Amino acid sequence: MLFGLDGVEIGLIIVFLCLFGGILSGFPVAFAIGGSAVISFGIIAGLDSAGLLIHQAIDTGSAEYAALIAEGLKPENISVFRNPDLPRIGEPVFPSGWETALDRNVSFIVNRMNERVLAGQSIETLLAVLMFVLMGITLERSKIANDLLTTMARVFGPLPGGLAVSVVVVGAFLAASTGIVGATVVTMGLLSLPTMLRNNYSPELATGVIAASGTLGQIIPPSIVIVLLGTLAGDLYSAAQESRAQSVGCSDALTYLGEPAVVSVGTLFQAALLPGILLAALYALYAFGYALLNPSKAPAVELGATNSEVITKGDALTWFLFVPVGLIVGLILLMQVNVIGSQNVVVDSFTDAGQTASLRTNVSDECAGAMIELHGQEAWDAALAQQSAIDDAGGVAESVKLTEEERAAAVEAKIASAAPIGTGIGIGLLFLTLIMTTARGVSPSANPTPLLIGFAGVILGLLVDTLLVTPVTSPGTTLLLMAIPFAMALYGCTAAAKLLGKNELLRVVFPPLVLIVAVLGSILGGITNPTPAAALGAGGAIMLAAYRKLKDDGLSGKIIIYGTFAIIIMILLGVNFDLRVSVSGVTTETWIAYLFAQAAYLYAMFGILYGCWVLYSRGVLSPVVRETAKVTSMVFTILIGSQLLNLVVISFGGEHYIQQFLKSFDSEFKVFIIVMLVLFILGFVLDFLEIIYIVIPIVGPVIYGGTMDPKWVTIMIAVNLQTSFLTPPFGFALFYLRGVAPKEVTTGHIYRGIIPFVGIQVVGLVLLALFPQVVTIVPNLLSH
Repeated sequence: MLFGLDGVEIGLIIVFLCLFGGILSGFPVAFAIGGSAVISFGIIAGLDSAGLLIHQAIDTGSAEYAALIAEGLKPENISVFRNPDLPRIGEPVFPSGWETALDRNVSFIVNRMNERVLAGQSIETLLAVLMFVLMGITLERSKIANDLLTTMARVFGPLPGGLAVSVVVVGAFLAASTGIVGATVVTMGLLSLPTMLRNNYSPELATGVIAASGTLGQIIPPSIVIVLLGTLAGDLYSAAQESRAQSVGCSDALTYLGEPAVVSVGTLFQAALLPGILLAALYALYAFGYALLNPSKAPAVELGATNSEVITKGDALTWFLFVPVGLIVGLILLMQVNVIGSQNVVVDSFTDAGQTASLRTNVSDECAGAMIELHGQEAWDAALAQQSAIDDAGGVAESVKLTEEERAAAVEAKIASAAPIGTGIGIGLLFLTLIMTTARGVSPSANPTPLLIGFAGVILGLLVDTLLVTPVTSPGTTLLLMAIPFAMALYGCTAAAKLLGKNELLRVVFPPLVLIVAVLGSILGGITNPTPAAALGAGGAIMLAAYRKLKDDGLSGKIIIYGTFAIIIMILLGVNFDLRVSVSGVTTETWIAYLFAQAAYLYAMFGILYGCWVLYSRGVLSPVVRETAKVTSMVFTILIGSQLLNLVVISFGGEHYIQQFLKSFDSEFKVFIIVMLVLFILGFVLDFLEIIYIVIPIVGPVIYGGTMDPKWVTIMIAVNLQTSFLTPPFGFALFYLRGVAPKEVTTGHIYRGIIPFVGIQVVGLVLLALFPQVVTIVPNLLSH
C-alpha cells in the first residue's frame, strides 16, 4: 500500500487535492470542477496501472466471512470498519480496469446530462432556478432595496442598534423577494455601511450584520438552495428508502413506511419558512443586545418620520393592533362555527372507494417483523384489526356509479350543511376591511366618510351573501347581487389607498410585499408548484420594476397598474367560473366570463410586454437578462462538472467506502452529526453548489436512508450550507462586502465581524436539532 494507506483512501485524497487546487487556480469554478475530475481520474488510473493503488477488500471466500453470513448478517452490513479482523485480499481500485470505468463514466454522464439538464422530470423544477434568479435580479436593479433600507432605518433607527436591526429586516425582506446573496450584500454594503459608520457604529458589527443578513436568501423561501437541494433530496430519499425497505424484506417503501417516500420542493419551502424567520430574529436580537451592552458602538439614530401625520399611541394600538387582531380572530371563530366556510355542492358521479387498512398486512414474516419494529406493535395490531374488518365486509368497497336520485340527495345534503357565507367572499371582505382600518390609523384626522361608505359596503356584502346568495346561485347572479356592496367597498379602499400613500413605510413595503405573498402564498398554500410560482414572480418583478422606472421619469404607470388588475380579474374569473367552453351545454354567463377572462389575459400579456419594453428602452432589461444567463449557466455547468466528479469517486469505490464508514456507526443521529461537521468544515473552502452536487450525493443514501424526517434533514443541511457564505477564507459574502466597503474598513474588521454570526448559525442549528417541530409544524398544518 502507498504510504500505508488503502488505495481507495489515496484516490479520495487525490480527488480532494485536485478539486482544491482547481478552485485555488483562479480558473472559473464551474469549469475547474469538471477539470479536476478529468485530472484526478487520469492520476488515479496511472497509479492503478502501475500497481501502486491496492484496495484491501474483505476476502469473501474466507471461512470467517462465511461464518458471519451463516449467523444471519447481510453482505451489505459487513465492512472493513465493522469487521476489521476479517481476512483481506488485495485488488486494484479499478477491478475491471480503468478503461472499463472510463467507458461507463462517459456513458453515464451523457445520460445524466440528458436527464438533469436537457430533459427529464427534474428539468421542470430546475426551471424555477432561472425564474427566481430573473425575479431577484430584476428587483435588485429596480432600486427597491434602496427605498427599503432608507425607510426601515427611519423606523428602527431610534432604537439601540436600530440601524443594524433595520439591516436584518431588509435582509429578510430581500431574501423573500430576491434570494440573490451577492446582490443583497452589495446593495446593503453600498447603502447602509457608510450610514452606520457615520453614526459611530462598530465596523465589526456593521460588516457582520450586513454579511449575515445578506445570506438569509439561502434559507428564506423562495430560495435557490432549497430548489437545488430539494430536487436532489427527493431522489436520494426515495432511492434510500426503497433500498431500506428491500433490505428488511419488504417489497417497496410504500409498504414498509405506510406512506409514499416523497419529499417535494414545495414542502421544503413550507419547512424552511420558520427556520429562516428564526435566524433573522436571532440576528436582530444579537444586534439589539450588542447595542444595550455597548451603546457607544451602536447608538440610536433619529432619521426622521415615515408618516406625514403624527399618530397617537391610542390610535396606533386601536387601528394597527386591536382592530386587525379582532377582525382576524372573528373570522377564524366564524369559520369554526361554520358561519363562514365552503359552499361547494359538487357531488361526484361515483361513490368513494372503501378505506384501506393503515398498513399493508399481506406481507412476508420478515417484512412484518420489520414493520412492527418501525411502527410499533400497537399500530400493527390496529392495521390487522382494520384489515380483518374489511375482509369480513367482503373486501375493500369499490367505487360504484350513483343513481340520479342518490346524486340529488347528496347535493341536497351538501346544500343543507353549507355555510351561509362563502370562504372566498369572507376572506376578500376581510382583506378590504383591513386596508381601510390601516388607512384610518395612518391618517386619523382625514375625512372618514369614504371609509365609512366602504365599511358599510362590507357589512352590506355580508348581508347579501347570507340572505340572497345560496350555494346553488350561479356565479353571474352572485356577481350582480354583490356588485353594489363591492362597489361601495372598493370606493372606500380607493380613498384608503390615497391615505396609505402618505405613509412612506407602506408605500415602499406594499408593492414587493404583494409580490412575495403572491409567489410564496401560491407555493405554501399548495395552489401550484414552484415553477409556475417563479414565473409569476418573474413577471410581477418586471412589471414592478417598469412601474418604478416610469415613476422615476415622471411618466404615468397606469398601463402597468391596469395590467396588474387584469391579472387579478383573470384569476378571480378562473376561480369562480367554469371557463371550459368546448364542452356541451355552455351557458351565456359562462361565455361572457370566458370573453372577459380572455380580454384580461390579453391585456395582462400586453402589460408584461410593455413592462419589458420600458426596461429595455432604459437599459435595464439587457443587463438583467445577461446576468440571469450568467448565473443559471454557472449553476448548470457546476451541476454537470459535479456529476463528472461524482462518477470518478464512484468508479474507484470511493462512494461505497465513505458510505461503509458512515454505516459503521450504530446511531444514525451520530452519523448525521458527523456529516454536518464535515459540511461545516467544507464550507470554509467550498461553495454551497459544490457541496450540494459533490458531497450530498455521496452521503445522501446514508442520511436519507434512516428514520429521520427528510424535511428536517434537508433544512438542517440548508442552514449549515448558509455558513459557507460567511466562513473565511472563501466566504463569498465576505468577498462581496470587501469589494464595496470603504477604505477604513479592513478585511480584519469583516472577518472579526462575522464570527458572532457564524456562532449564531450554530446556535440556530442546535435549536432546530432540539426542536425539530420548528421545521415540521408548517408542512404538517398545511397538509391538514
